[in-house]
Amino acid sequence: MKQNVKIILGSHHHVPYGACEDDFVNAYNLKLKPFITTLYKFPHIPAVLHYSGVLLYWIERHDPGFFLLMEEMAARKQLEFLGGGFYEPLMPLISLSDKIGQIEMLTTYLRKQFGKRPQGCWLPFLSWNQSLVGALSTSGMNFTFLDESQFRFAGIGKIDYPCIAEDMGKIIAVFPIASSYHAEFAKKKAGDVLDAIMASGADADRIISIFPEHFCEDESSAASIESAMHDFFEAASQRSDSAVFSTPGKLLKTLSSLERIYIPSSSEQRFMYWAMNGTSKTKYPLPETGNVQSELYYPGSMPKQFLVRYPEANGLYAKMMYTSTLISQLRGDKSRKQTAREELWKAQGCDAFCHIGSGGIYLNAIRKAAYKSLLEAERITREKRNFIPSLAAFDFDLDGEVEYLFQEKDINVYVKSAGAAVFELDYLPKAWNYLDTFSRRNEHDITAKTIEDGYRRSAFLDRLVPPNITFQDALNADFGHSRFCAFERYTLLDMDRLHQKAAFTLPVKPENPYGNIEIEKHYHLKKDALSVSYTLTNLDETASSFQFIPEIDLSFAGETEKFQRLFAIGGGEKTPVSFDEGTLYAVMGLELQDIKNEVVINLLSDNPCNMWIIPIRTLDRKNGSIAEQYQSTCIMPVKQLSLKPQESYKTVFTLRFCH
Repeated sequence: MKQNVKIILGSHHHVPYGACEDDFVNAYNLKLKPFITTLYKFPHIPAVLHYSGVLLYWIERHDPGFFLLMEEMAARKQLEFLGGGFYEPLMPLISLSDKIGQIEMLTTYLRKQFGKRPQGCWLPFLSWNQSLVGALSTSGMNFTFLDESQFRFAGIGKIDYPCIAEDMGKIIAVFPIASSYHAEFAKKKAGDVLDAIMASGADADRIISIFPEHFCEDESSAASIESAMHDFFEAASQRSDSAVFSTPGKLLKTLSSLERIYIPSSSEQRFMYWAMNGTSKTKYPLPETGNVQSELYYPGSMPKQFLVRYPEANGLYAKMMYTSTLISQLRGDKSRKQTAREELWKAQGCDAFCHIGSGGIYLNAIRKAAYKSLLEAERITREKRNFIPSLAAFDFDLDGEVEYLFQEKDINVYVKSAGAAVFELDYLPKAWNYLDTFSRRNEHDITAKTIEDGYRRSAFLDRLVPPNITFQDALNADFGHSRFCAFERYTLLDMDRLHQKAAFTLPVKPENPYGNIEIEKHYHLKKDALSVSYTLTNLDETASSFQFIPEIDLSFAGETEKFQRLFAIGGGEKTPVSFDEGTLYAVMGLELQDIKNEVVINLLSDNPCNMWIIPIRTLDRKNGSIAEQYQSTCIMPVKQLSLKPQESYKTVFTLRFCH
């Protein structure tokens, strides 16, 4: 039978920077190794590979012999490597210089390891906008891949042939991925799926690209996966008279007269679904994997929609933009500037900015690794110069409002006008953001329900709640008819840049519960301590009784004694505290020991108070099941107050760091 179908077989895998060792081991043992070792036995079947730089670097350190096998296969032209961003960044989220830098970093790595510069690249989640053409072309990339559904968005009917994408005079070839077949390989015999691919059209010039994620439904062992892959390659060998497997770089040299298209900003289906649901009033259905008829275009589903949906992602993105500016301002030391830039790139991995039903931004360790790299980069920019403590006011988080940035040699404290709350708290000697927290949400794919916070967890979020509210109520996030000041805008009273002081006031709002209580709030950062002083004044004509409860969320690497230990401070003594204890009575403060970073944090009050301690955990999918993820330790000092008309109450809290 005449060969009438050309098939590009691809394999793509990535493990995010900061992931645990088990994630790398599983990806290697259950994905990469079975695929490569099985493919090796079929030298006449070529494949194109994209493994992120993070994953390749792990393999190099843990099984360098595997690189020798891939190098041999590349030398006999059985493997073609795809480039891309070394740390698997969402390309539409990062600057042009970072796009080019990350691509060149992976290109250089692949050339050194396997002897050949990649001709094409992979885009994480196939996230696309037309302006990428220039960056990819400038980086020496001749082609990339997008999903067949993205071609349909551009009005292309024939989706079995590459096209040309153009922008500002630069061009790049784009191969469509036949994702509608991917799920079939795990459900049906490989031969039947390949027969369906070959029977799907009559054009002798068809080029079908497939990147199967799964080859069998039972992926519990490498043996079962390898067996299923062997069946796939055996079936492919038996059909060599009607299909020829090739690589994109080889095919591109033989192609001419490619149609030009302009593909709208888009991504693969599930990514677009998760980007939009939660930000749009229209709730879109979840696409059914592998069903062409279920392909939907989610209007406005750009990767940056995740920054709207998850304020935590926007906080990380804003820090990335800010750090990039600091690096660009470095002068005269190219080596130091490049080192800082590479730390920045580590923080740009796609997983830290999105959520597609499992892991991603929900994973504490991934966010922590990203912030650590950003803070390392910031610390590098401060080297070799006398750092001067400062207090600056500008729109840090890109929301159109001014934020206030307190900076000491070792500590950064960033304050928002909304709630006059601290949303970033960096301890630079350990490159750790203690406010890298995550709020509880009910996601669309998880049937189990949790408490929804409805706000970004921060520090010194103020509540005025009824006197009868208990710890159990707080545990259930039920504060009754209360005033939660996180959603109210404080007014700046005074800003002393020289002494790093800022004062805010919350005007009365009689229509709100306890709305006649005026709050004045002063921040002062000095060396290793942040002090926050409050003055609460009753401007009502009648007495008012309530509980004043500031909320402080501090995030650690984990919640067991391996990661943190808590001690109540009072009477000149420290008493160990367990998470199960819940309420501390009449204490002067709390000592939190960060075991991972060897840092001690003291939260102190100027007078005795009760303290509620609540571990914050979110629900997410892990290995196919729903699991709890630790996010932060919520501390609520509780002060029972009864104020007469025009009476004021003053109190001071101090956060002190040492290591």
